Amino acid sequence: MSATRVFVARLAGCSVFDPAGDKVGKVRDVLVVYRHTEPPRVVGLIVEVPGKRRVFVGIGRVTSIGSGQIITNGLITLRRFEQRGGETRVIAELLGRRVSMRRDGVRATIEDVAMDEVAEGDWEIGQLFLRKPKTTPSPFGKGPTAFASWQDVREETAPGEAQSAEHLIAAYSDLVPADLANTLLDLTPERRHEVAAELPDDRLADVLEELPENEQVEIFAQLDDHRAAGVLDQMQPDDAADLIAQLSEERKEELLGLMEPEEADDVRMLLSYDADTAGGLMTTEPVIVSADATVAEGLALIRRHELAPALGAAVCVTLPPYEPPTGRFLGMVHFQRMLRYPPNERLGTLLDQQLEPVRVDATALEVTRVMATYNLVSVPVVDAAHRLVGVVTIDDVLDHVLPDDWRSQDPGQPLNRTRPRIRRAPVNTTPNRRTDGTR
Repeated sequence: MSATRVFVARLAGCSVFDPAGDKVGKVRDVLVVYRHTEPPRVVGLIVEVPGKRRVFVGIGRVTSIGSGQIITNGLITLRRFEQRGGETRVIAELLGRRVSMRRDGVRATIEDVAMDEVAEGDWEIGQLFLRKPKTTPSPFGKGPTAFASWQDVREETAPGEAQSAEHLIAAYSDLVPADLANTLLDLTPERRHEVAAELPDDRLADVLEELPENEQVEIFAQLDDHRAAGVLDQMQPDDAADLIAQLSEERKEELLGLMEPEEADDVRMLLSYDADTAGGLMTTEPVIVSADATVAEGLALIRRHELAPALGAAVCVTLPPYEPPTGRFLGMVHFQRMLRYPPNERLGTLLDQQLEPVRVDATALEVTRVMATYNLVSVPVVDAAHRLVGVVTIDDVLDHVLPDDWRSQDPGQPLNRTRPRIRRAPVNTTPNRRTDGTR
């Protein structure tokens, strides 16, 4: 059954299916064109198909909208979407625009837009969901809301002018970092900067980790040093090191001085290694336990919500101290092995005897071969004294071997594997941890 009125913000992320019930992709936006006297006409949907490609689906090809899903007639052109002059993306460009009521001049902001089916396969913008200014000086809460038709309001921003970044962020609040990063790549540099300014530090950190290096630096150039340092604190140490290595020496040292000491120590250590080595690829935050730790304790540690899946695939067992660089590395215990033993079993008895760690100066090619040979999602990295200093995860390796522009390349074409690597210039590498491993 197809609805005759749909609010656009609710369509973001909805699955799109063909007539056979196979999933085609997800809705990312709705495209409209302005008309002289009539409300804007809906011309189609912007749909993200596998491979992160955005394609256009004409509204005439949509046979049903309802129950959180959209059914098409199956005829979809997979040519990459390119916005034409006169077209407006509702979520990316219309939500958040300022309007005034024609009747009394009261100003409001568009928070959502309803599209109405006026004839079979013919949709136009109907009601607007508006947020009016607060009527009291209280700092709490928001202003009252109201519904209005398109003819009842007058836009105070010209077509094509950007809307509030706050509303754009709200519309994409359910996107995972990788999808939000792809959405940012569709925006102009100015809009990217506005959205980055509104994102919380932890959310911006997650998004930066998914962006190409050039866009990372572009966004970072717009952040003041204190905000930039706060974002770096929230990033994975290896990703933070890759980003900070691209900055000038002056700003690099300034940001390291503003970061939390523990986070800055990890980044400094990573910056001392060449980017094409295990030390340059690794992250310094693996799960580390003693040989006397139990299966129950190990499972509790990898169950943490904030832990990346690749880091939760195994725990590292070492002698004390238990922070990199640790005491002597003893081995790894994979989480599947932990599941096969009782909760009180000691992890020191469950070590993978066949897995050898890689040296910190091993080449990226050596690391890749080890992971491919033994079907690993992570491999431990040790120094000359056989102390654990970190782990290389599968996402670290993929990020290294894929070209910088893999996100924007056509998924149907072979990847261009020419990728110049950044050579990290060592920074001040004065020892940052005492020899007993404490900070």
